[in-house]
Amino acid sequence: MLRFDMSEYMERHATARLIGSPPGYVGYEEGGQLTEALRHRPYSIILFDEIEKAHPEVFNLLLQILDDGRLTDSKGKQVNFRNSIIVMTSNAGSQYFKEISNLGFGSDDKEAKEVRAHDDYRERVMESLRESFRPEFLNRVDEIIVFKPLKLTDIERIVDIQLQAIEKRLSAHKIQIAIDASARGHLAKEGFSPEFGARPLKRLIQKLILDRLADQIIRGELKDGGKVKVNFKANSLVFSR
Repeated sequence: MLRFDMSEYMERHATARLIGSPPGYVGYEEGGQLTEALRHRPYSIILFDEIEKAHPEVFNLLLQILDDGRLTDSKGKQVNFRNSIIVMTSNAGSQYFKEISNLGFGSDDKEAKEVRAHDDYRERVMESLRESFRPEFLNRVDEIIVFKPLKLTDIERIVDIQLQAIEKRLSAHKIQIAIDASARGHLAKEGFSPEFGARPLKRLIQKLILDRLADQIIRGELKDGGKVKVNFKANSLVFSR
Protein backbone atom coordinates (compact mmCIF):
# COMPACT_ATOMS: atom_id res chain seq x y z
CA MET A 1 0.00 0.00 0.00
CA LEU A 2 1.14 3.52 -0.82
CA ARG A 3 0.23 5.94 1.97
CA PHE A 4 0.28 9.73 1.73
CA ASP A 5 -0.40 11.89 4.78
CA MET A 6 -2.24 14.91 3.42
CA SER A 7 -1.17 17.08 6.35
CA GLU A 8 2.19 17.13 4.55
CA TYR A 9 0.57 18.56 1.41
CA MET A 10 -1.20 21.60 2.82
CA GLU A 11 0.97 24.09 0.93
CA ARG A 12 0.83 24.68 -2.80
CA HIS A 13 4.52 23.93 -3.37
CA ALA A 14 4.17 20.55 -1.63
CA THR A 15 1.94 19.36 -4.47
CA ALA A 16 5.03 19.09 -6.67
CA ARG A 17 6.29 16.27 -4.46
CA LEU A 18 3.49 14.07 -5.81
CA ILE A 19 4.24 14.50 -9.52
CA GLY A 20 7.81 15.83 -9.39
CA SER A 21 9.46 19.26 -9.33
CA PRO A 22 9.30 21.45 -12.45
CA PRO A 23 12.34 21.49 -14.78
CA GLY A 24 15.22 23.43 -13.31
CA TYR A 25 14.13 22.90 -9.71
CA VAL A 26 15.78 20.70 -7.09
CA GLY A 27 14.43 17.14 -7.23
CA TYR A 28 13.38 17.25 -10.88
CA GLU A 29 15.41 14.17 -11.78
CA GLU A 30 13.96 12.17 -8.89
CA GLY A 31 10.39 12.42 -10.13
CA GLY A 32 7.21 12.49 -8.03
CA GLN A 33 6.64 10.40 -4.94
CA LEU A 34 3.24 9.29 -6.20
CA THR A 35 3.95 8.93 -9.90
CA GLU A 36 7.26 7.12 -9.49
CA ALA A 37 5.90 4.75 -6.85
CA LEU A 38 2.94 3.80 -9.04
CA ARG A 39 5.10 3.48 -12.14
CA HIS A 40 7.02 0.71 -10.36
CA ARG A 41 3.98 -0.76 -8.58
CA PRO A 42 0.96 -0.25 -10.88
CA TYR A 43 -1.23 -2.71 -8.95
CA SER A 44 -1.38 -0.79 -5.68
CA ILE A 45 -3.76 0.45 -3.04
CA ILE A 46 -3.20 4.19 -2.64
CA LEU A 47 -4.25 5.80 0.64
CA PHE A 48 -4.67 9.56 0.94
CA ASP A 49 -5.01 10.03 4.69
CA GLU A 50 -7.04 13.00 5.99
CA ILE A 51 -7.76 14.23 2.49
CA GLU A 52 -9.52 17.39 3.70
CA LYS A 53 -6.15 18.82 4.76
CA ALA A 54 -4.73 18.77 1.23
CA HIS A 55 -4.13 21.94 -0.77
CA PRO A 56 -6.71 22.63 -3.53
CA GLU A 57 -4.04 21.85 -6.15
CA VAL A 58 -3.96 18.27 -4.87
CA PHE A 59 -7.67 17.97 -5.64
CA ASN A 60 -7.00 19.12 -9.19
CA LEU A 61 -4.61 16.20 -9.56
CA LEU A 62 -7.12 13.81 -8.02
CA LEU A 63 -9.83 14.97 -10.42
CA GLN A 64 -7.63 13.92 -13.32
CA ILE A 65 -6.85 10.58 -11.70
CA LEU A 66 -10.46 9.79 -10.80
CA ASP A 67 -11.84 10.94 -14.15
CA ASP A 68 -9.28 9.68 -16.66
CA GLY A 69 -7.42 7.04 -14.66
CA ARG A 70 -4.10 8.66 -15.51
CA LEU A 71 -1.81 11.47 -14.43
CA THR A 72 0.96 13.35 -16.20
CA ASP A 73 4.10 13.93 -14.14
CA SER A 74 6.51 16.88 -14.29
CA LYS A 75 8.49 15.19 -17.08
CA GLY A 76 5.45 14.90 -19.31
CA LYS A 77 5.13 11.13 -18.84
CA GLN A 78 1.72 9.59 -18.23
CA VAL A 79 1.16 7.23 -15.30
CA ASN A 80 -1.71 4.74 -15.47
CA PHE A 81 -3.93 4.51 -12.37
CA ARG A 82 -6.52 2.15 -13.83
CA ASN A 83 -5.13 -0.89 -12.02
CA SER A 84 -4.97 0.80 -8.62
CA ILE A 85 -7.49 1.26 -5.83
CA ILE A 86 -7.69 4.72 -4.29
CA VAL A 87 -8.83 5.13 -0.69
CA MET A 88 -9.28 8.48 1.06
CA THR A 89 -9.99 9.09 4.72
CA SER A 90 -11.56 12.21 6.18
CA ASN A 91 -12.56 13.53 9.59
CA ALA A 92 -15.33 15.64 8.08
CA GLY A 93 -18.38 15.48 10.33
CA SER A 94 -16.41 14.02 13.24
CA GLN A 95 -17.89 16.73 15.48
CA TYR A 96 -21.14 14.76 15.38
CA PHE A 97 -19.48 11.48 16.33
CA LYS A 98 -19.63 12.14 20.07
CA GLU A 99 -23.41 12.46 19.96
CA ILE A 100 -23.92 8.80 19.07
CA SER A 101 -20.69 7.26 20.41
CA ASN A 102 -22.37 6.22 23.66
CA LEU A 103 -24.73 4.02 21.70
CA GLY A 104 -21.82 1.73 21.01
CA PHE A 105 -21.48 0.97 24.71
CA GLY A 106 -25.14 0.93 25.72
CA SER A 107 -26.64 -2.47 26.36
CA ASP A 108 -30.21 -1.20 26.72
CA ASP A 109 -30.45 0.46 23.31
CA LYS A 110 -32.33 -1.47 20.70
CA GLU A 111 -30.80 -2.24 17.33
CA ALA A 112 -33.45 -0.19 15.53
CA LYS A 113 -32.56 2.89 17.58
CA GLU A 114 -28.88 2.46 16.75
CA VAL A 115 -29.69 2.16 13.05
CA ARG A 116 -31.76 5.36 13.10
CA ALA A 117 -29.02 7.20 14.99
CA HIS A 118 -26.40 6.04 12.51
CA ASP A 119 -28.56 7.07 9.56
CA ASP A 120 -28.90 10.54 11.07
CA TYR A 121 -25.17 10.67 11.71
CA ARG A 122 -24.43 9.60 8.13
CA GLU A 123 -26.62 12.38 6.75
CA ARG A 124 -24.79 14.94 8.88
CA VAL A 125 -21.45 13.62 7.68
CA MET A 126 -22.57 13.77 4.07
CA GLU A 127 -23.62 17.37 4.60
CA SER A 128 -20.16 18.14 6.03
CA LEU A 129 -18.56 16.49 3.01
CA ARG A 130 -20.66 18.60 0.65
CA GLU A 131 -19.52 21.70 2.53
CA SER A 132 -15.85 20.65 2.51
CA PHE A 133 -15.39 19.29 -1.01
CA ARG A 134 -16.37 20.45 -4.47
CA PRO A 135 -19.30 18.65 -6.13
CA GLU A 136 -17.18 17.56 -9.10
CA PHE A 137 -14.81 15.83 -6.69
CA LEU A 138 -17.50 14.00 -4.69
CA ASN A 139 -19.23 12.92 -7.91
CA ARG A 140 -16.10 11.04 -8.95
CA VAL A 141 -15.91 9.00 -5.74
CA ASP A 142 -17.46 5.57 -6.23
CA GLU A 143 -18.35 4.85 -2.62
CA ILE A 144 -18.47 6.81 0.63
CA ILE A 145 -18.37 4.70 3.80
CA VAL A 146 -19.33 6.23 7.14
CA PHE A 147 -18.11 4.07 10.01
CA LYS A 148 -20.22 3.39 13.08
CA PRO A 149 -18.88 4.23 16.56
CA LEU A 150 -16.61 1.62 18.06
CA LYS A 151 -18.17 -0.67 20.63
CA LEU A 152 -16.43 -1.93 23.75
CA THR A 153 -15.94 -5.32 22.09
CA ASP A 154 -14.16 -3.57 19.20
CA ILE A 155 -11.82 -1.77 21.61
CA GLU A 156 -11.08 -5.04 23.38
CA ARG A 157 -10.08 -6.62 20.06
CA ILE A 158 -7.77 -3.68 19.35
CA VAL A 159 -6.23 -4.13 22.81
CA ASP A 160 -5.58 -7.79 22.01
CA ILE A 161 -3.88 -6.87 18.73
CA GLN A 162 -1.67 -4.27 20.44
CA LEU A 163 -0.71 -6.68 23.22
CA GLN A 164 0.03 -9.48 20.76
CA ALA A 165 2.57 -7.18 19.12
CA ILE A 166 4.22 -6.62 22.52
CA GLU A 167 4.28 -10.35 23.20
CA LYS A 168 5.99 -10.93 19.85
CA ARG A 169 8.65 -8.31 20.58
CA LEU A 170 9.36 -9.78 24.00
CA SER A 171 9.50 -13.33 22.64
CA ALA A 172 12.59 -12.33 20.66
CA HIS A 173 14.29 -12.04 24.07
CA LYS A 174 12.54 -15.17 25.36
CA ILE A 175 10.52 -13.06 27.79
CA GLN A 176 7.00 -14.26 28.49
CA ILE A 177 4.27 -11.82 29.48
CA ALA A 178 0.78 -12.78 30.67
CA ILE A 179 -1.78 -9.96 30.78
CA ASP A 180 -5.03 -11.14 32.33
CA ALA A 181 -8.58 -10.17 31.44
CA SER A 182 -8.86 -7.56 34.21
CA ALA A 183 -5.84 -5.67 32.88
CA ARG A 184 -7.08 -5.91 29.29
CA GLY A 185 -10.50 -4.61 30.33
CA HIS A 186 -8.90 -1.65 32.11
CA LEU A 187 -6.87 -0.75 29.03
CA ALA A 188 -9.96 -0.98 26.82
CA LYS A 189 -12.03 1.33 29.03
CA GLU A 190 -9.30 3.88 29.73
CA GLY A 191 -7.92 3.85 26.20
CA PHE A 192 -11.15 4.84 24.49
CA SER A 193 -12.30 8.41 23.91
CA PRO A 194 -15.68 9.34 22.35
CA GLU A 195 -13.94 12.19 20.54
CA PHE A 196 -10.75 10.46 19.38
CA GLY A 197 -11.90 6.84 19.22
CA ALA A 198 -9.16 4.30 19.92
CA ARG A 199 -6.26 6.65 19.19
CA PRO A 200 -5.41 7.27 22.88
CA LEU A 201 -5.09 3.50 23.38
CA LYS A 202 -1.62 3.27 21.85
CA ARG A 203 -0.32 6.04 24.13
CA LEU A 204 -1.93 4.39 27.15
CA ILE A 205 -0.31 1.02 26.41
CA GLN A 206 3.01 2.77 25.90
CA LYS A 207 2.69 4.47 29.29
CA LEU A 208 1.22 1.65 31.39
CA ILE A 209 2.85 -1.39 29.79
CA LEU A 210 5.87 -0.64 27.60
CA ASP A 211 7.43 2.09 29.75
CA ARG A 212 7.16 -0.02 32.90
CA LEU A 213 8.60 -3.05 31.14
CA ALA A 214 11.49 -0.92 29.88
CA ASP A 215 12.17 0.31 33.42
CA GLN A 216 12.29 -3.26 34.73
CA ILE A 217 14.67 -4.32 31.97
CA ILE A 218 16.96 -1.31 32.57
CA ARG A 219 17.04 -2.02 36.32
CA GLY A 220 17.83 -5.67 35.64
CA GLU A 221 14.61 -6.89 37.23
CA LEU A 222 13.43 -8.47 33.99
CA LYS A 223 15.99 -10.39 32.00
CA ASP A 224 16.07 -12.64 28.95
CA GLY A 225 14.12 -15.79 29.65
CA GLY A 226 12.08 -14.10 32.36
CA LYS A 227 8.34 -14.06 32.97
CA VAL A 228 6.02 -11.26 34.00
CA LYS A 229 2.33 -11.18 34.88
CA VAL A 230 0.08 -8.14 34.65
CA ASN A 231 -3.30 -7.78 36.34
CA PHE A 232 -5.55 -4.99 37.54
CA LYS A 233 -5.92 -4.43 41.28
CA ALA A 234 -6.85 -1.42 43.39
CA ASN A 235 -7.37 0.82 40.36
CA SER A 236 -3.91 0.19 38.89
CA LEU A 237 -1.96 -2.35 36.86
CA VAL A 238 0.18 -4.65 38.98
CA PHE A 239 3.30 -6.34 37.59
CA SER A 240 4.48 -9.55 39.23
CA ARG A 241 6.68 -12.52 38.45
